[in-house]
Amino acid sequence: MNNLLVTGGAGFIGSNFIYYWLNKYRDDHIVVIDALTYAGNRYNLLKADKNDQFEFIHGNILDQKLIEDLLCRKKIDTIVHFAAESHVDRSIHSPDDFINTNIVGTHTLLKAAKSVWLDSNLNHRFHHISTDEVYGSLDPDDSPFSEKTPYSPNSPYAASKAASDHLVRSYHKTYGLNVTISNCSNNYGPFQFPEKLIPLIIVNILLGKPLPIYGDGNQIRDWLHVDDHNYGVELILKNGNSGETYNIGGNNEWKNIDIVKYICKLIDGYFLRHPEMKKIFPNAPQGDKKKAETLIYHIEDRKGHDKRYAINAEKITNHFDFSPKESFETGIKKTLDWYLANVEWWSQIMDGNYRKWIETNY
Repeated sequence: MNNLLVTGGAGFIGSNFIYYWLNKYRDDHIVVIDALTYAGNRYNLLKADKNDQFEFIHGNILDQKLIEDLLCRKKIDTIVHFAAESHVDRSIHSPDDFINTNIVGTHTLLKAAKSVWLDSNLNHRFHHISTDEVYGSLDPDDSPFSEKTPYSPNSPYAASKAASDHLVRSYHKTYGLNVTISNCSNNYGPFQFPEKLIPLIIVNILLGKPLPIYGDGNQIRDWLHVDDHNYGVELILKNGNSGETYNIGGNNEWKNIDIVKYICKLIDGYFLRHPEMKKIFPNAPQGDKKKAETLIYHIEDRKGHDKRYAINAEKITNHFDFSPKESFETGIKKTLDWYLANVEWWSQIMDGNYRKWIETNY
């Protein structure tokens, strides 16, 4: 049995990890700490609250005393560090939040782990979740990012994650802390905050809102279903070597514009097969016998916009026999089904009533 502290567990990837782990390791105890900023949604963990092996703490990773207390009282032997500011657009306009959470917050966790674990000589693991964006941007014919690719971050977000990666590695090299790092490609799936591309497109189509595309839309990303990401994290936690970095990718490169058009066609098909959806989503273009693609419009490209990300996942594949279980086609269908089945979740966010809803229900 393990006792895990999961930071940022009320966020998109973190909440999916909670359900993945509780379902597979029923004897393990999980403590989540989350500051519940705009992207940390307490509703995401509603089903986990019913599990005796789960506990939620409303707190901040910048509070070292709180972290040390949790590590001691809950006998934590594993930290899975998801907590991060992650939206590039927000980092361009408000970089301070990214420095505080992603760099200072990670360092605070490391200091607490060092103080409790190393001073007590406890078996432990600190796993840090990072991103492919630390590697910079690829040209169309470049080889995908490997673990040996030099860091070259191009946004305040990417730079803050690169810095946190270096801090984690340094605590292994300098102090002997048992750490692993994973750099993943773009995730998608349930509970993703609708400022990110895939949920934004889904929600905007259903609400009949414009689908904004940066520049020509030919930016390329490697896409990974969130549970395939969590599967990769599981393999690293169980088998990864201390001090090592592992890239987790989906081997699934798509242009942004092609993803948008693909989702448009999927939703058009849903409306054709389920005419009752026109009553549920009266503002969707399909109600006027229009296609979702009519909502697409192009806007000025983002500053410093990376053209292409692609992950070389040979290391985790060769070492642990990792391969994504979801194709993009199966994964995106499951994702769309989830958003159609959880209108209350995203409508509260889009209407700006999320905080009121939480106060009423908790």
